[in-house]
Amino acid sequence: MQIRPGIELASLTDLGCQRSNNEDRYSYWEPASDEQFALKGRLAIVADGMGGYEGGQEASRIAVETVGEVYAGAVHSDPQAILVDGLRLAHQRIHDYAAVHRELHGMGTTCTAIALVGQGLFYAHIGDSRLYLVRGAGISRLTQDHSYVGRLVESGVISPEEAEIHPQRHILTAALGSGLEITPDRPASPVALEKGDVLILCTDGLWSLVSESELHDSLRPDLQQACGELIALAKRRGGPDNITVQLLRLN
Repeated sequence: MQIRPGIELASLTDLGCQRSNNEDRYSYWEPASDEQFALKGRLAIVADGMGGYEGGQEASRIAVETVGEVYAGAVHSDPQAILVDGLRLAHQRIHDYAAVHRELHGMGTTCTAIALVGQGLFYAHIGDSRLYLVRGAGISRLTQDHSYVGRLVESGVISPEEAEIHPQRHILTAALGSGLEITPDRPASPVALEKGDVLILCTDGLWSLVSESELHDSLRPDLQQACGELIALAKRRGGPDNITVQLLRLN
């Protein structure tokens, strides 16, 4: 796919050091027509499946493909609403798939999907994959983890710093395919982006082993090199899970 001027893009995924299959999935998409591009901009997605060898792979595949299909095929031009619709349909399709394939009961996936339209950032999110914004010397996390530990942070029981090393930080409280209904997180209004901003989409195989300051400091002029260095760092620290990262720099 040809990427229009305006961003630099790099992506990489890895099995990690202890897994025999990759249950992560990611994608990037732009409309072919300039008219649609003006309305929908760019779409990037990261998903981290769960539910065993086949279940996790299928759940993340369904999520990424469904959100992409819904976004590409939508006739209205509200990127935020389209992203939420995509996650909700993916949730239903994962449920339907598990109902037919009984051996995959319990399959599910995280999903973080973003749309860049002009200088505006829209996103929809469920689970504990993350979206970060790097601007100048700072880095901020835009998504909140739907996890047991995330709830402890929200209630003030533990600090964000304690949450990063908590032994139960990977226990999810929401995911696509889990429960009857989902309520994806979304921003109240589009996030205004600036030239030079970098967006980081990643699964917990990366953020659980690499600190926010290290994410920030790893960014190179060559974003593909940065992806490789981040994954190498996570693997040096054990890499118990699949590792996926997608970087987008506005230029």
